Amino acid sequence: MAREKFGSRLGFILISAGCAIGIGNVWRFPYVTGNSGGGMFVLIYILFLIIMGLPILTMEYAVGRASKLSIAKGYRKLEKPGQKWHLHAILGVAGNYLLMMFYTVVAGWMLDYFYKMLTGQFVGASVERVGEMFGEMIGQPGEMTFWMLLVVVVGFGICSFGLQKGVEKITKWMMLALIVLIMLLAVNSILLPGGAEGLKFYLVPNMEQVSKVGIGNIIVAAMNQSFFTLSIGIGAMQIFGSYLDRKRTLLGETLIVEALDTFVAIVSGLIIFPACFAFNIEADSGPNLIFITLPNVFNVMPGGRIWGSLFFIFMTFAAMSTIIAVFENIISFAMDSFGWTRRKSALVNMIIIAALSLPCVFGFNLWSAFEPLKAGNTIMDLEDFLVSNLLLPFGSIVYILFCTSRYGWGWNKFIKEANFGEGPKMPEKLRIYCAYILPLFAAAILIYGVVTYF
Repeated sequence: MAREKFGSRLGFILISAGCAIGIGNVWRFPYVTGNSGGGMFVLIYILFLIIMGLPILTMEYAVGRASKLSIAKGYRKLEKPGQKWHLHAILGVAGNYLLMMFYTVVAGWMLDYFYKMLTGQFVGASVERVGEMFGEMIGQPGEMTFWMLLVVVVGFGICSFGLQKGVEKITKWMMLALIVLIMLLAVNSILLPGGAEGLKFYLVPNMEQVSKVGIGNIIVAAMNQSFFTLSIGIGAMQIFGSYLDRKRTLLGETLIVEALDTFVAIVSGLIIFPACFAFNIEADSGPNLIFITLPNVFNVMPGGRIWGSLFFIFMTFAAMSTIIAVFENIISFAMDSFGWTRRKSALVNMIIIAALSLPCVFGFNLWSAFEPLKAGNTIMDLEDFLVSNLLLPFGSIVYILFCTSRYGWGWNKFIKEANFGEGPKMPEKLRIYCAYILPLFAAAILIYGVVTYF
């Protein structure tokens, strides 16, 4: 059976960007920026996107395009006889499943809140009541399971129609709608009376805050954010490289994907900070920001029910774009490994992911007494830790070494694949940097992530 291909370059760019653009762009990036010196953090973040994100993402795409296979068999095709690089496939596939075990649940929260905002359930609710509503939602296993199952069925349903007719067609429109929505929401927030102060706090370099937080901590935070935002290291991007033609160089495609991802992250802050400052509500981070802080902002904002509904459908699109991309990787893994049809792979994996997502649901209610890793943790925290702090940085180190070492695929083969086609070429003289310095960055993130967590 011939390998499927993207119908257009735009499809590849929007789907890859959709995989990278996720909930972290909205509930983590703006808050970290605001508390890490504003514009100063953004500049350092973009620097690390260029010196770390660009080469690693290009490497993952290159392994996919050269092998024309998912992580399941891509290493086997490119490695030399007797080598064991393909063992990373086990961790990569595990990372995709683990990511979906909690991501589907959080996407379900977004859909639930979109429905509640649209039907006016927040209208007239006090600040305390808004906080209670989030607690009530996660305390209801039935409600959470319903929305999670809806996300899983819709996601695999889209993927079952194929790469072009399902994944590309739907994600393209979803991402274009996401970009329009985010621009609308940002303009509305910026024009609010008092919004300019929030804009200043967010984007103007604040040297007082820089000295308070410490430039070292800001560099580490920027390094972390630039790394995790791209979903590199578990083969989630390799699959899209495997569907690519060889008309253009991979560096050029990576640049556009990173630019789109950064655009959404930065514009998210333009929605959040002006709105919070306009209504004198402190911008929290994480789930509190999305499910408690912002509903309170929308409650006091003129036309807040409409803006709130638009915001939560935007958040749903951001979550679903990642989910559809990772589901596509999971489906392709089974197709490559077992020779299954797309429909069979989608159906079997839909049942598996639905079942595997239940512990995350129950971790907030029925199994809330179980606190893995440390006090106050949930099952979702454990799953997130394993993916974000271990599998992503470790997998990135494997990709780097595979593409730069003579004991792997090797620099010459990688650079030939990466630079094939029209567009900006990756300089061959970057070999020393990529082979010896880049793995140290990834290793530092891995060590830092484990040490700070505990």
